[in-house]
Amino acid sequence: MTTVDEVLGSGAGPPLPHAPVVEFSRVTKRFGPDVLGLDDISLTVRTGEVVVLLGLSGSGKSTLLRHVDGLQLPTSGSVRVLGTEVTTAGGGELRTLRRRIGFVFQQFDLVGCRTVLENVCTGALGRIRGPRLGLPTYPKALRREGLERLDRVGLADRAFQRSDTLSGGQQQRVAVARALMQRPEVLLADEPVASLDPESSAQVMDLLKTISREDSLTVLCSLHQVDLALGWGDRIVGLRTGRMVLDLPAAGLDRDQVMAVYSRVGADASALLGAAG
Repeated sequence: MTTVDEVLGSGAGPPLPHAPVVEFSRVTKRFGPDVLGLDDISLTVRTGEVVVLLGLSGSGKSTLLRHVDGLQLPTSGSVRVLGTEVTTAGGGELRTLRRRIGFVFQQFDLVGCRTVLENVCTGALGRIRGPRLGLPTYPKALRREGLERLDRVGLADRAFQRSDTLSGGQQQRVAVARALMQRPEVLLADEPVASLDPESSAQVMDLLKTISREDSLTVLCSLHQVDLALGWGDRIVGLRTGRMVLDLPAAGLDRDQVMAVYSRVGADASALLGAAG
């Protein structure tokens, strides 16, 4: 039987230029006359940055992430991602853009009765033709690539195991490997460790940070765990009732400053707003 080492290829490619990848310009999103999802958000994220979104439930974190790949569109303002103006993009443009953006959710969304490797391979469906039913129906080269992704998240030895037999932390690492099968340039993560224990949470976040560094992958991630955000992110963006009340390098912040995003009223928290370096 062929070993994983025989199957796996080389590492990541050269870094991308340090250029704007995600640009929000005065973005407001209304879900009706009295429900404001985003309130005049301006934000620029550059290649290889790891940006953590913090805020109370309902503060706008998930709404902001869903604007990046056009799952939601702004009521006013502009969203530009990887050179595409999301606000005015047609269906074909959005489909092309979404192939370049990976998404990891709080719920793992694996097909439990399928093998780990087959779940990972589904991440490449956007770049192959026709439906697939069963692992043997995927091209051999793609299966080899899937093994490489699994090796990268430390689960190559579980490739042929049913997905529903894995722990929660392992399932989320499979979800990360599946997202990597898209060969994304931007990775969005919406509360990816909310259902995990502290040890598994740290493993998943360390994994995402390592991948970002090695691949110059831009990561936007929403979290609730302040300590995890400070130890993992390059930059912390705080949201409160749809407004951005904090935008500073993580290295220059302490826990009390970040907790103000949660504990102070909007007028006070807005004093924390700064420009990332």
